[in-house]
Amino acid sequence: MTSRLLQRSLGSPDYDGIRQALRHDTSIPVISVRGLEVRLAVLPLFTHDGRQAVRVSCTGLIGSDLEISLKDVDSQTGTDVTLLVPEVHEPRTFTLEVRDAEGVIGTAEVTVTPQRKWSVFVVHHSHLDIGYTDPQGTVLRHHLEYLDAAVRLAGETASWPDDARFRWTVESSMPAAKWLAARPKEQVERFNQAAREGIIEVTAFPVQLHTEACSTEELYRQLRQVFDFPVRSAMHTDVPGAVVGLVDALNAAGVLYLAAAHNWAGRSVPYLHGGDKLTRPFWWQAPSGRRVLVWFTDTPHGMAYMEGNTVGLTDSYELADDLLPRYLSALATRGYPYGPGTFGWQGPDAPREPYELDVLHLRVQGAHADNAGPSIVPASIARRWNEQWAWPRLRSAVNSDFFEHVEERYGDRLAVHEGDWTDWWADGLGSGARPLGYVRRAQSSLRAAETLHTLAGVDATEQISAAYDKVALFNEHTWGAANPWEDAEEAGDSGGLQWTRKSAGAYDAQDDAADLLHAGIRRFGATLGDQDAPAFAVFNPGTHARTDVVKAFLPRDIVPIERPIALRDARTGAILPHHEEVVHPDDWPTRPIGRHLRAVVPDVPGYGYARVEVVPAGTQAPEPVELGPEPVIENEFYRVAYDLREGYIRSIFDKVAGRELVNADAAAGFGQYVYDRYATAPHFNHMSGHVGAHDRTLLGDRAIARNAALVKAERTAVGEKLVVELQGKGVDWLRTTIELHRGVPRLDLTYQLAKQGTPAKEAVFLAFPFAAGAPAAWELTGGVGGPGVPRVPGSAEYMLPIRHWIGYEDPELTIAWATLEAPLVQLGTIHMPYAPFPPTLEDEPGTVYSWALNNIWDTNFPAQQQGETTFRYAVTSAAGVEARRLGARAAAGLTEPFIGILGGGSAVRDYVRVDHPDVLVTSLGRSEDGLVVRLQSLAPEPVEVRVTVPGLRAARVSPGLRTGLVPGEVDGESVKVVLPACGVAAVWGTLEDR
Repeated sequence: MTSRLLQRSLGSPDYDGIRQALRHDTSIPVISVRGLEVRLAVLPLFTHDGRQAVRVSCTGLIGSDLEISLKDVDSQTGTDVTLLVPEVHEPRTFTLEVRDAEGVIGTAEVTVTPQRKWSVFVVHHSHLDIGYTDPQGTVLRHHLEYLDAAVRLAGETASWPDDARFRWTVESSMPAAKWLAARPKEQVERFNQAAREGIIEVTAFPVQLHTEACSTEELYRQLRQVFDFPVRSAMHTDVPGAVVGLVDALNAAGVLYLAAAHNWAGRSVPYLHGGDKLTRPFWWQAPSGRRVLVWFTDTPHGMAYMEGNTVGLTDSYELADDLLPRYLSALATRGYPYGPGTFGWQGPDAPREPYELDVLHLRVQGAHADNAGPSIVPASIARRWNEQWAWPRLRSAVNSDFFEHVEERYGDRLAVHEGDWTDWWADGLGSGARPLGYVRRAQSSLRAAETLHTLAGVDATEQISAAYDKVALFNEHTWGAANPWEDAEEAGDSGGLQWTRKSAGAYDAQDDAADLLHAGIRRFGATLGDQDAPAFAVFNPGTHARTDVVKAFLPRDIVPIERPIALRDARTGAILPHHEEVVHPDDWPTRPIGRHLRAVVPDVPGYGYARVEVVPAGTQAPEPVELGPEPVIENEFYRVAYDLREGYIRSIFDKVAGRELVNADAAAGFGQYVYDRYATAPHFNHMSGHVGAHDRTLLGDRAIARNAALVKAERTAVGEKLVVELQGKGVDWLRTTIELHRGVPRLDLTYQLAKQGTPAKEAVFLAFPFAAGAPAAWELTGGVGGPGVPRVPGSAEYMLPIRHWIGYEDPELTIAWATLEAPLVQLGTIHMPYAPFPPTLEDEPGTVYSWALNNIWDTNFPAQQQGETTFRYAVTSAAGVEARRLGARAAAGLTEPFIGILGGGSAVRDYVRVDHPDVLVTSLGRSEDGLVVRLQSLAPEPVEVRVTVPGLRAARVSPGLRTGLVPGEVDGESVKVVLPACGVAAVWGTLEDR
């Protein structure tokens, strides 16, 4: 009984079960008599002499070998036989007869139909999980050894027929770069030669990324060319979705082919959201008009990059001979090759047309596992196969071989799909909220750090790129072990070790970014004159001039802390009210001694600075003034009222527009903490993939924060602030800080919570119900989304991974909401986190639910999270401003804060100007003879912008951020640049010596 008792958990079948389902689903019963069942399959198999195959399988009460025949054509003895008939070009009927020693058992009239003559490109690779199956370092060392083996196997099969030679595609290029740096010169040359000959292909992604976690600049940098041979294609594996900006980024890297193998893992239901309309090869087009040719490995239930392994291509010729033709037959005749439930999780099939072409991209790995090494078996099977069969023709291929074949023969007839391909696994980003927040801060700091180094005449490209590489390693899709709740030292139970290294990488990346920004500040300050002078250059790393708050540190050794000071705007002589917080050695002996200053500086030019002088004053800066018991603050633009009884912001009143921004009738209050617990058990591998939620049954508990206490309500020279502390489930404490600054049309919100660690399935939301209709636009990596913006069919719909902002607009008022650390949002309602993701609340179009953190995965992502975590948001409003422009303005206060830099300098200076409100300068970098101005457009149509750089005397323009440079016509100190819709470009400028 033991073997029957210990069945695989949760109903997940093994490969034998999947394969048996394929056999059953691709054959029909033709004879059933005396306990014998005979099934027949007409398959796309052709011999070299012009015959095609019919497979017959017999099961049941079989006393002896059977003679099976198609009368007058072919016969064989056995229970599973392949019979050959002359190739048919229209349906033809034959008589099937089954006999044993006693005579005829049964006969049937069967129809043989014409079959396709397939070309199958077998692409051998290893799916790189940096972790998951072993600790990260172990995995990467294994992949380097795989490349040793690949070079050897390529040499050993050099004399084989070309279609059968061993070929290897490096799915993720990081191991190749590491290998080339760690192997002897002779081995490196053999590798490079194999790459030039198309025997080994290195593809574009260094690792497999959650692209929605990437900033636009990070995405472009990760696709930079670093090899001595061209990189022509990319592979996007496992992660079920990618950002719209990927298309332009691939184009900029010279990559026009993308093989996508999405793993639904039971949590994703693209076939319920238009995925049935997504053809396997298609053109994916960005708003810019650029496009890539995509091969999409698709089943509704999750085979993805294991297709070739499932049909036996790493097992044996005999198994492949049995299964591959059946798989091809299923593709040609059915919407999906496998039926519901085949992989252990249930889901309906959507109606879909069968696959229409006669060419197939078929991935194969050396074993039935992630991080599997190369094997000679697929090439050996291809060699024997092509000797045995004329069709299908198997080619041991590299990734781009397939695309060149398809583009040449079918390129002009393929479907075109546009827009974002929203990732169904993006919810996993919320499982590591604290390190994710550090990474998102690092992305912002790195842009400012590179800009300041550039303006200081220092080329920090190498250090900046290294920091971006660390950021990308965190954004790599493997966030935890196969069993992340375990803490072993090796294999898939090494969850503790893997998450320790993964999260430490995020903190390390943030430290590197902070170090680079710190150095950039000092280096830039040195160019302005005496850094010990009592003055600050208040630098605006955003594109457009704005009024905002600056935070700066004045060391004691420049101005003693007991000496009263004032801040004077060097442009106008006006005194700027400021607030001081003194760091005294008695209180903080371990920190620099001096004063932290805050002041609002008006109209600081984008990519420029305004000088603020520290001058003597008659009295010390005023102390904060307590506002009293009423939790209300205001400035020139807003009046904000907090409801202590309910624990949320009751009102945000726009004083200029005379309009309330908060929907008082919403289900949740503005800024309210919402904690959901789910009635599913933790610590079961892939359990979430087997759980369906068609109602709210699995919503075990929902709670909100209560017992609000007003701990601070104060007015300073800079603005007003409320600090409220609350109690809530899932946290030890929750603190909300609400700030308005004088002269700044923006509300700043900070939520700090001390998360309790628990393996229970949970989610934290912060609700923001606006008195508005549905959002008009939101920021994506490399693009802008919105209700009317196309998306690739099958994209996730219940959630959005945004970059930083969402905008609402109506004829009277535009409202913008921005987030720094937390990218996940749900619009209008909170959904259950299990497929098919039903809503749990009535829809409110104007409500944003920030999905701050969660623990709903059972594998690959951390099993719990804890510790103090910060989430920052901003709200602004204005009349007559487009949503995308106001959204960028709201986000700038979070992502591009003013920087106070000790030093002299002129009263005001700018370094770059653009004359289009939808074009942003994302950063400045160094070139050989000047600087690089990186641009990004938010506009839904092509725009022309003039980029002005003081001292510009020559320029080249790139349609990407690094490639395709063409001369630009400089007029004065300006150059004209045309950016495609939501596109990027770069100006490589040569400057006069000054």
